Amino acid sequence: MDSETIIKQEKNEKTVKSLSVVMPVYNEGENIYRNLLQASHIIGRFAEDYEIIAVNDGSTDNSLEEIRRAMKEDDHIRVVYYDVNHGKGYAVKLGMMTSAKTLTAFCDSDLELTPKMLKSYARAMKQSNADIVIGSKMHKNSKVEYPFIRKIISWGYYIFLKVLFKLSLKDTQTGIKLYKTEALKEILKNVETEGFSFDIEILAFANRMGYKIIEMPVVLNFSRNGHNHSKIKVKTIFNMILETLKIRKRVKKFKPL
Repeated sequence: MDSETIIKQEKNEKTVKSLSVVMPVYNEGENIYRNLLQASHIIGRFAEDYEIIAVNDGSTDNSLEEIRRAMKEDDHIRVVYYDVNHGKGYAVKLGMMTSAKTLTAFCDSDLELTPKMLKSYARAMKQSNADIVIGSKMHKNSKVEYPFIRKIISWGYYIFLKVLFKLSLKDTQTGIKLYKTEALKEILKNVETEGFSFDIEILAFANRMGYKIIEMPVVLNFSRNGHNHSKIKVKTIFNMILETLKIRKRVKKFKPL
């Protein structure tokens, strides 16, 4: 057997046995059909038993129809939906609670962060015996290029969280994470946030409950155009600060068993 054959076999090896990938969707009708099929193609290269849970968070466009169109093409895709928009945290939590696989991941549906990274995350999880692996834009090996204002927001929020929670994590908000499902569902029992601060609430409670969290690098392909260059608005930042302060109170009161 020559070396080229060996390398090819290694690349196609199904290293992840059981995986759910939750992808929240809000008014992504223009791209969601293509993105779901692309995500399934990528995940299918390294996962033996997997599903993609598209959570339609009360979209007002044709997102639900496009998700259903993707489902007809690929039976690894399924949908959770409701009529009224609740926010990213609500959508992700609802999707996660329906996971029946050994590992559960969260990945943004715009695919700025490719689900291909979950393969190395699963490997790192196994090697380090971690319960949670999170993507971090601030990891020394990350390859990121995104708007300067987003960098300022990320650094400011990192400092804010370090003061409040004393977490050693540098980046809690990047939209790709991997969890052991058993641990995740225990953590979710304490999570109440419905908005963008959902990520920090999971991680703050996980840390408080003694679960091991590690950070991994990301490759970020920022795709927002000039008319829509960020989903994070001033109102969103203000709400995140208020939510985070509420989370701190809940985490502080929590008494681990």
